[in-house]
Amino acid sequence: MPDDQPPADRRPRRSLAQAGQGLVFALGLAACTADRAPIEAPDRLADTGLYADPARRTLAADVLPFEPQYPLWTDGAAKRRWIALPPGTAIDASDVDHWQFPVGTRLWKEFTFEAGVETRFLQRRADGSWLYATYLRTGDGAEDRLAPQGGVRRFCATADGKHHDVPSLADCRTCHEGGLTPVLGFSALQLSADRDPLAPNAVAPTAAAVDLGALVARGLVRNLPAAHVAVPPRIAARTPAERAALGYLHGNCASCHNADGPLARLGLRLDYPLAVPGPAPALATTVAVASHFRRDGAGQRIAPGAPEASTLFLRLCADDPLAQMPPFGRHLVDRAAAQLVERWIRADLGAADEPSPNHLLTKKSN
Repeated sequence: MPDDQPPADRRPRRSLAQAGQGLVFALGLAACTADRAPIEAPDRLADTGLYADPARRTLAADVLPFEPQYPLWTDGAAKRRWIALPPGTAIDASDVDHWQFPVGTRLWKEFTFEAGVETRFLQRRADGSWLYATYLRTGDGAEDRLAPQGGVRRFCATADGKHHDVPSLADCRTCHEGGLTPVLGFSALQLSADRDPLAPNAVAPTAAAVDLGALVARGLVRNLPAAHVAVPPRIAARTPAERAALGYLHGNCASCHNADGPLARLGLRLDYPLAVPGPAPALATTVAVASHFRRDGAGQRIAPGAPEASTLFLRLCADDPLAQMPPFGRHLVDRAAAQLVERWIRADLGAADEPSPNHLLTKKSN
């Protein structure tokens, strides 16, 4: 969620993003490898290995559900997530912030809106690259079929007259390949048993869901630094609201705004690395830092005590494609997150005599 405009060399090729259309992280056909024919995603979700019984939608035995504590928000979609590792393999967590997934790793993420369901699929190929695909529920609900490579506009209604858009393969790669690890939401911090009770939009894990401790105990995550085995990782913060706000930025913005991806040159880091103890990089790169993107008179990325003068907050509350952040993946404002970030900036980063008029959160989306 940058406070600066995305560089011009990145914006023109994201046609859906330019049009304000949604993206999460999906779709399409696999690229060619150097020594073999192109590998394509299966035409049906049933052929990806998610289900033991596709008719009843019974999960396969090796498919494990999980819940990140700081989930990516997508216009209020209800989500379910699963992972499967090939037999005898494990994730290498030597680099606690950038896990290495074995070849053959598969992940699924199901999005459910009131009138539509889609499932995103990732699989690591033999050459180390990743296959991205999305499957859409058919009208009668009997089957999920591969979405077109260019996406689907207005796939289903969401709220306030808005619609959810299925993104393109290029948009998918923009989101997932903005850092060192294309897998998002499955990490030591996200799966920690020390869950943040204030995390916006978080869902309590089911009894079957795996967390970090369970993965280590089963041998599915190996080489995790001993400190994080002994004590479940958590965000170090001065207040509960700050912990949750930093976690939200990590889960929703850090796939692009980190120290390793193409946007590193902006000097805006919203990730929370576990490998480097100390204050969150988000504090050093936002609080009282000048903003190149100007909106409604805001001159700093975060103006301490003044959310109405903070570019980060204003872009979180924006709902037009030229100003909103994230720039794709949503058409609606995440009001729970906006209220949390407003409280954090006003109460934790600077005192205020009067409560915020909250005009940005009460206006009707347009």
